[in-house]
Amino acid sequence: MTVRIGVIGTGMIGRDHTRRINQVLSGAEVVALSDYSPDAARAVQADLAPGAKLHDRGEDLIASADVDAVLVCSTGATHEAYVLAAIAAGKPVFCEKPLATTAEAALRIVEAEAAHGRRLVQVGFMRRYDAGYRMLKQVVDRQIGTPLMVHAAHRNQSVPESYLTPMAIHDTLIHEIDVLRWLLDDDYVSAQVVFPRKSRHAHARLADPQIVLLETKKGVRIDVEVFVNCQYGYDIQCQVVGEEGLANLPEPMTIAMRREARLQSDILVDWKQRFIDSYDVELADFIQAAARGTAAGPTAWDGYVAAITSDACVEAQESGRIVPISLPARPAHYD
Repeated sequence: MTVRIGVIGTGMIGRDHTRRINQVLSGAEVVALSDYSPDAARAVQADLAPGAKLHDRGEDLIASADVDAVLVCSTGATHEAYVLAAIAAGKPVFCEKPLATTAEAALRIVEAEAAHGRRLVQVGFMRRYDAGYRMLKQVVDRQIGTPLMVHAAHRNQSVPESYLTPMAIHDTLIHEIDVLRWLLDDDYVSAQVVFPRKSRHAHARLADPQIVLLETKKGVRIDVEVFVNCQYGYDIQCQVVGEEGLANLPEPMTIAMRREARLQSDILVDWKQRFIDSYDVELADFIQAAARGTAAGPTAWDGYVAAITSDACVEAQESGRIVPISLPARPAHYD
């Protein structure tokens, strides 16, 4: 069976996913496109999906009898409406992060999916599919004893002036929020944010770097450095300290060179290149599940928990306090 996919949002990530589905992966085909900019949709149609039908509205694409499953790659504010429409239509839906822009909106999606009676939503937390993180999880689960601490860093070479302090949480830390929950099989109970000396490369409306301190239900203490103007490249670090050893996230594969009296290797500057393989694997997982009429991978509940945690971290940024994080009982639907 070839899964017929409709893509809503044909910007950078939507265009890349369309290429991935039609040119890299098997078992699916992009048959429909929609974007608030008709020109953007037509450009993707011409270059990557010549047989796809264009829809003026995402709701029309979802309702089409020619579409079996949906990718939501539009702006975050539109995600709730499109995901809810896909659930109502009984169609598997892959939603890029965030699942919704508020925790309340994410909860409405959780409740709609539970009422429908089966999983239909996969959230685009691609780090769970990264080979390095999967290797790290195997070691954390089996070889270093009970985890005690996690030291992590998320560094970008630079960001534009439109990037503001709260975006360090909602756009950057959001990936650590999800992947560390998964890595530790644990939930968060508190968040605090502290600000070291500000980098001269950070513009006036951005506090950079930041250190986010999280505590989990099992007592694990986590510190994550978010430094989005580090200048030297795109750098993701994670070290888990256990009772019997420690484990580090592997560095991306690179060639070590001896050149001009120096030992050196390249550092990536583009996040898309750092996680390019994980995007392939996560969409392959979605396609396989969609062929069965369901979803796989990170759930709507995961998206909801990430939204609650993000809101707590932003409150901690603004207040300087340790902010408690509380979750309702997880629906049995997600067990």
